[in-house]
Amino acid sequence: MNAFDYFFADSKEQEKDFILGPKEAISYKALYKNSLKLSKYLKDTFGENNNIVLISPNSVFFVTAYLAIMKSGNTCVPVNPNIETNNLNFIIDVCKSKYIFIASELQNRFDLKKFTLINEENLNNILNSVEELVEADINDKDFSKERLAEIIFTSGSTGEPKGVMISHKNLIANTDSIIEYFKLESDNIIEIVLPFYYCFGLSLLHTHLKVGGSVVLNNAFIFIGSVINDLIKYKCTGFAGVPSHFQILLRKTKSFKTTHFPDLKYVAQAGGKLHTVFIKEFINSFPEIKFYVMYGQTEATARLSYLPVEMLNKKLGSIGKGIPGVKLEVFNDKYQPAKPGEVGEIVAKGDNIMMGYINDIEDTNRTIRNGWLYTGDLAYKDEDGYFYLTARKKEIIKVGGKRISPKEIEEVIVSIPEVVDCTVEGIYDEILGESIKAKIIVGNLKENILTNAAVKEYCANKLALFKVPQIIEFSDRIKIAATGKKVKRI
Repeated sequence: MNAFDYFFADSKEQEKDFILGPKEAISYKALYKNSLKLSKYLKDTFGENNNIVLISPNSVFFVTAYLAIMKSGNTCVPVNPNIETNNLNFIIDVCKSKYIFIASELQNRFDLKKFTLINEENLNNILNSVEELVEADINDKDFSKERLAEIIFTSGSTGEPKGVMISHKNLIANTDSIIEYFKLESDNIIEIVLPFYYCFGLSLLHTHLKVGGSVVLNNAFIFIGSVINDLIKYKCTGFAGVPSHFQILLRKTKSFKTTHFPDLKYVAQAGGKLHTVFIKEFINSFPEIKFYVMYGQTEATARLSYLPVEMLNKKLGSIGKGIPGVKLEVFNDKYQPAKPGEVGEIVAKGDNIMMGYINDIEDTNRTIRNGWLYTGDLAYKDEDGYFYLTARKKEIIKVGGKRISPKEIEEVIVSIPEVVDCTVEGIYDEILGESIKAKIIVGNLKENILTNAAVKEYCANKLALFKVPQIIEFSDRIKIAATGKKVKRI
């Protein structure tokens, strides 16, 4: 089955709006018809099995192109609209792309003269020119769900992006799982601040499209007031974000915690570890709103685990258990299941696990072994089978031979009320190998009352002395990538 047909199975005739606003709207019926028309054009004009690049912010244009590319038997390659030219050229070269969908506002940023480009105006012309659809354009019963649907590029350890190949089966499996544990229904309306070239953002698109819900697209989270207004104006029942979104809302937005959101039923957090102090702060401020902690990777389509909301207080700090259809485990250095409390690497199995990295057999074989996805994340499992992240393998700091997780120190520092965020890393030290540096984000640098000595004393009361940062730097700006994730390099 084509993922497109799966997404629209129960909603293609609905007059209800799928995208509500604030800048544009489109109904399910119109989106389905337009995507099918564009799909027919792509198949008739370009054929199948092409890797088609899509460069656009979240919009009706993006969603229409994204769905049509997959329906046509081609592969969608969504990329960051703010991508650097060299990285875009790398992606186009790796994917051997000849066709590119691009928002008109972005065309002058790149030299794409040798490619076939489709912008919003071209798309409208195509939709007006396509003749009536026939049954073969709508139903393709022999389409294999094992086929490649999309390639999502993520940061690689070598500095070059890695193309994660996701099949139609991967999309269907992960969407089914997320809908099941969220219990999503057609009355759900979500505010989306996450970009669609990021797997977390796409998962929100997929799940709400499948259940017949609605989405509100907000591409300007930096204007916090617009997000707060959207949640109220569009009667949003859900909101999803990465840690920095919640940290900014809670500690850099004075009105957020005193605002009443009458329709908001849940919020969901993934894309990195949100320290427990912020989770406590949120649930204390909004006890009636469910808070979902989730964990995932692009290589797993999106989600791998979630913490049931009824277990949040009892298992605070945990990423929960595997989502429906996914088996999670912690393997030790001998590639055997670790004992409860023993730290090892999280591995996963399920129909949501990627096909591999494009043109990178070596990295694929290193990441997927004996059917298990090796995530690169270190964690342990408790006696009840709940997982707790400790660090990324490459983040571990070694001070005088002692292994230290940055997250442990960050968790302590962000518990200081004046702290918005904290990033801890190891820097070269002639004697110890590495020493610990902490960059601390406060609400306003000019009004900051914290001192180096006060932070060190606070840490010394809660941590072993060798875990106390030697270097402390204050700032009032969080460096955030376009996905909303914090830029960790300090």
